[in-house]
Formats: sequence, C-alpha cells, structure tokens
Amino acid sequence: MNTLAQHLPALQVVVPMLVAPLVVLLRPRGLAWAACTAASLLAFAIAVQLVKVVLAGGTANYLMGSWPAPYGIELEVDALSALLLLIVSGASVLALIGGRRSIDLQIDVGRQPYFYAAWLLALAGLSGIVVAADAFNIFVFMEISSLASYVLISGGPDRRALPSVFKYLIMGTIGATFYLIGVGLIYMMTGTLNLADMEFRIHEVADQRPILAAAGFITVGLALKAAIFPLHVWLPNAYTYAPHMVTAFLAACSTKVSLYVLLRFDFFVFQENLAGHDVQFAMYLMPLAILAILVGSAVAMFERNIKRLLAFSSVAQIGYIMLGASFVTVAGLTAGIVHIFNHALAKGALFLAVASFAMVAAGLRLEDLRGIARRMPWTFGAFVVAGLSLIGIPGTAGFVSKWYLISAAMDFGVSGLPLVAIILVSSLMAVVYVWRIVEATCFAKATDEPAPGARVSPILVTVLWFAAAANIYFGLVPDLPLTLSGDAAKGLLDHLP
Repeated sequence: MNTLAQHLPALQVVVPMLVAPLVVLLRPRGLAWAACTAASLLAFAIAVQLVKVVLAGGTANYLMGSWPAPYGIELEVDALSALLLLIVSGASVLALIGGRRSIDLQIDVGRQPYFYAAWLLALAGLSGIVVAADAFNIFVFMEISSLASYVLISGGPDRRALPSVFKYLIMGTIGATFYLIGVGLIYMMTGTLNLADMEFRIHEVADQRPILAAAGFITVGLALKAAIFPLHVWLPNAYTYAPHMVTAFLAACSTKVSLYVLLRFDFFVFQENLAGHDVQFAMYLMPLAILAILVGSAVAMFERNIKRLLAFSSVAQIGYIMLGASFVTVAGLTAGIVHIFNHALAKGALFLAVASFAMVAAGLRLEDLRGIARRMPWTFGAFVVAGLSLIGIPGTAGFVSKWYLISAAMDFGVSGLPLVAIILVSSLMAVVYVWRIVEATCFAKATDEPAPGARVSPILVTVLWFAAAANIYFGLVPDLPLTLSGDAAKGLLDHLP
C-alpha cells in the first residue's frame, strides 16, 4: 500500500473525530451540516478503500505511534470489519444528505452545530469500535458512541425522548459496566488487552473461574448493547421518539456494531479456549433468537405507531442474525452476517420513508397516515420496496439472507425443519405488519388535508429511492456482501478447536 493507504484504518476514526469540534464553531446556517456531511462522505470513501484492500486478500493493520502490538494500540480491518464500516459510514451519509430539511424542522438552528458534532462523535465511536484490535479501546469508543447517541436521541422536539433516552442510558451503562468488568477479569488473568494476544494467552488459564465469569459478563453486557431479546427494552422507545434521521442512522448500524463485538469475543477470544463453548454459545443464543423473532414480529403486528412498529421489527431482525450465528457453521454465520448488511439496507430505507411521511402527516400513527400514498406516491413506492426486502421477497436483498439462513438450517437435516418453519412463519408475520402500513397509507380514505406548506424535500425522495434501489441491486447482485460475509464467517470459524 502507498503511504496514505497505510493510514486508512486510523483516518476512518480521526476524520470525523477531528471535524466534530470544528463543527461547533460553524454558526452560519447550513455550514455545520455541510461540514458534517463532507466528513461522513470522506469516511465512506475510506471505508470503500478498505473494502478493496480486504477483497484483494489481506487485512489492513495500523500501529498507533509505530508501537508494535501487543504493547501499543493496534487497529485492524478484516472482512467483518470492512462490512460494518460500509454500513456505518453509508448510513451516516444517506441520513445526512437526505435529512437536512427534516433536521431543520426538528432541531433548533442554534443547537444544530452541537447536534452535528454529536453526530460525528457517534460516527467516530462506532467506526472506532469496528477497527479497534484491543478490548479497552473498544470500550472507549463504545462510550464515545453511546454518549453521543444519547445526545442525538434526546435532541428532538418530542419530550417523550427524555425518559426514553434515560432508560437507554441506564441500560447502556449497565451493559458497558458488565463488559468492562469482564475485560478487567481477563486482564487480571492474562496481563494483556490486545485481542489476538488475549486469545493466545487465555488457554493457559481457561479453566479458571475468573475467565468463565468474564465470558458471562462480556456476553450479557454486549447483549444489552445489541438489544438481544429479552434485553431489548430500551430500543423501541429510543427509536420511536428520536429525531427521524437519528433513527434512520442508528437503526441501520448501532446494534450491529455491538453484535460485531459479541461475535469477535465469542469466536476469537473464548471459542478455542473454553471447552464446549460452541455448544454453550448455541444453547444460549438459539432460544433467545427464536423468541426475538416470534415475539418481536408478534408485537409489531399490533403496533399502531409506525416507528415503534419498525423498532419491534428490528428486535425480530436481530433474532435472525443471532439465529444464524448460533448454528456455528460457515453457512449459518454467512447468513447472519449478510443479514446485518441487508437489514441495514431495508430498515434504513424504511425509516427514511417514515421521515418523509412525517413532513406531511399530522402524526405517525396508522390513522394519521390514511391515504397518504396518494399524496406521496414516490415515497410510498420506495417504502413498499424496502418493506418487501424486510419480508424477504425474491429479487430483494432480504431474500438472499433468509434463503441462506434456511439453507443453513436445512444442513441439520430433520432437526433443522422446525427452524425453517419459524423463519417462514415469521416472514408471514412480517407480511402482516407491513401490509397494515400499506393498507392504511394506500387504501384507507384520507380524512385530513395536508398542512399548508407541508412538502417533502426532493433530495430526501432521491436518497430514499437510492436506498430502495440498493435493496433491489443487492438482491440481484449480492456478490459483495456475500463475499465479505463468507470470508468473515470462515475467519471466525478458523478459531474453532
């Protein structure tokens, strides 16, 4: 790699982190948004370059201060990291480009520089979690992204966001504390924080109780951060009452990054060193994944607030990801990881459509959206495309991951048939709650006229259709996410005993 390319893993974090304090100083209207968007675009370009490095057959490593690992801080990007970086930076770019008018309507002009600074800190923190190769810096970046997310969620005009973000803060703090306790126990027993060095040393003390306790603390703590059922209670209200573009950004990537760290620890650090950990992992995750899929989908079927409905749908989709991981096979992990990417595409597009509806409708309950499809046909069309992807209709990205998930379940023979049935039933449940939205917006008679001056930004509609088209493109040409997901799955399973 050339000189600049060697620094890409560090620049992925440094660019948004350095621009964040500068944004606070940009008082003229629009400059803060422009600087934040430019930083996000640069971060996305860096992520694309890192994907090219990974696809060329390597990993991108960076030693901070040229101190060799494990003594210094190391950054590392492999197939799994590269896929997550694409999701995080891409979600930020689409939400910012399409959401300027939505943010102007929901955030006071005087507070916008602080809002955009928090946005960039959230982007830097999420990217830092993905590229960090040591356990403590993962915690540092986790706290940066969490604190910034609390600011973003509570920054809107809805006062109900304050108790929602307080619940999120409490749950997030408990999760981070559990994670830090686990890391402390491992450091006490191994004397290292570097993940690769930790994996090498931990086998010498694998049968000691502190290591077993560390595995429990870290797994539960990260499950809280990732909103794995039944530790998801903070997620529905946080998504519902946050500013619409914040929901579009965080719903596409926030929980996926925590799932990434969970997979890193359970496969890279613990998998080879704790006897029967693959069985423990499956026995712990598979029942929770099944419950998440069924309960999340069932609650979504009866929700009337469209954002809350889609939030419970996210709980179910996280269940799909964890179900694939619980198979502990290349096929299962590939299905779970590619669903991280595909769900980000679908849910990001859906929440962008919700932001468009909110500019015209009086509210976001189903009765507030009656007949709105006739006033917003382009927005409605993009919403339907993203909804079909969420269901898993052939020709969309969602179908690819569900097909791979069903194929992975069928590899278990007769014992996999109940899992296939659960996947199919939950897809039918998705049809029900997506259809409820379509029925209200398209077929119900409108009772209210739009407010004077209510209109949707053409830029938002363009971005929305770009996201919807991506669901179709990656449903027909899924090579990129499948290649990265397959390489990531093989890399995780290389650490099996």
